[in-house]
Formats: sequence, structure tokens, C-alpha cells
Amino acid sequence: MASKKSQICICTVTGKDRVGIIARLAVAMAKANINIVDVNQKIMENYFVMTMACDIAKATLTIPQIHKKLDAIAEEMKLKINFQDESIFKMMHRV
Repeated sequence: MASKKSQICICTVTGKDRVGIIARLAVAMAKANINIVDVNQKIMENYFVMTMACDIAKATLTIPQIHKKLDAIAEEMKLKINFQDESIFKMMHRV
């Protein structure tokens, strides 16, 4: 059985720093069988900033369902969360 090629998406998260942001997102990703392949986060003057590369190749949710879950987390935790295909992210952030 051939393994499915990876499908990387980038999740960006910003908002007021508080306990549990990374944990909440990691649990949501794990429940959807999404593999977190890289994480970069910083606290800048009490402001939480994170980028997370996720492989959704084996995800149990569709991209619209993932967006719905992340939107609920964003509202609950008062965060801004964007989730998009890596190629779109790269096109939008070219210098």
C-alpha cells in the first residue's frame, strides 16, 4: 500500500498571550489526525505569534471542516487563526 504524499498547510495564530494556546491547537490537530511538522512561536510584548506547518494528507477532516474547527477555537480563545495551503502561503509572503 503506497503512502499518501504529504500535503502541507500553514497555520498562523496571533493574539493576546495566555496559557493553553499551543495545547488547544495541538489537541485539535491530533483529533483530526493532522501531523504538526514544524512550529515557530514567540511572545512579543504579551502578544502571541505562531506559525505551524501541518501535514493534512491523512487528516480525517476536509479543509472546510478544519477551518470550522479553527474558527471555533479562534472565537473561544480570542485569537486570529489562518489556515491555508503552503503554496498559497508562500505566494502571499514572497519578498
